[in-house]
Amino acid sequence: MTEDFSGVDQSKPSIARVYDYILGGKDNYDVDRVIGDKFKHEMPGSVAIAYANRQNLIRAVRKIAEAGVTQFIDMGSGLPTADNVHQVAQHYSPDARVVYIDNDPIVLAHGRALLEENEYTRVIQADVRDPHSIRQHPDTVELIDFERPVAVIHSAILHHINDDEDPRSVVRYWQDQVPSGSYFFISHFRSGGNPETAEAEAVLQATFGRGRWRTDEEIRALFGDLEMLEPGIVPCSLWHPHTAEGPTRIGPAERELTLWEQLIVGGLARKP
Repeated sequence: MTEDFSGVDQSKPSIARVYDYILGGKDNYDVDRVIGDKFKHEMPGSVAIAYANRQNLIRAVRKIAEAGVTQFIDMGSGLPTADNVHQVAQHYSPDARVVYIDNDPIVLAHGRALLEENEYTRVIQADVRDPHSIRQHPDTVELIDFERPVAVIHSAILHHINDDEDPRSVVRYWQDQVPSGSYFFISHFRSGGNPETAEAEAVLQATFGRGRWRTDEEIRALFGDLEMLEPGIVPCSLWHPHTAEGPTRIGPAERELTLWEQLIVGGLARKP
């Protein structure tokens, strides 16, 4: 499949492409690298946030797959990188089904090219703030059976939804759509009450008009009445740190976390 980048606006930075650049990817433009370099050079410790979040996502998908869930919807998935959700999930269940959601056309182009021969995976260009359109999308309807448990992933995406856009309602929508036994993973920027937090939040707001660091209590509220699983909401680097088998490559956390690593937290919950 030929990648079609005709819908990509190279004059404006993209959250997905900035994240790709910070993680060492090549699917980004000069305008994205300007923002990425601001984090790399002016707030160098902040790069650890991206890595801690990615590793937590891998571990969470593994936990969910080990529980027997074989359907995943990855909201705000970003550009394909190593150990994507489908790669981890399909390591445990070769027929695991994954729908990736992102609003960046370059994600759609790269994702469809990468997954052209993977019959159990789809990439949809959509806005996570419009969950109904995702739920009714033909690819979602084709791939996901909502009569069986589904894992809904909001990895480092809800902090890009401002308060007046009601991120809790986004999670609540999917909570109402999936049956008992479904899982919800959320990772989120965590307020640190320090200059580093304020500076990073200001950069995102100035660049994208969005970016909201939230307290532990506010992040917990996003889960609503879902059943939180151990160890609850903790820094991503401390969420079940272990040496994993299979496609994941994670070592145990044996050192004190940096200030930046404490600013990204994750949690996994189950619908009773």
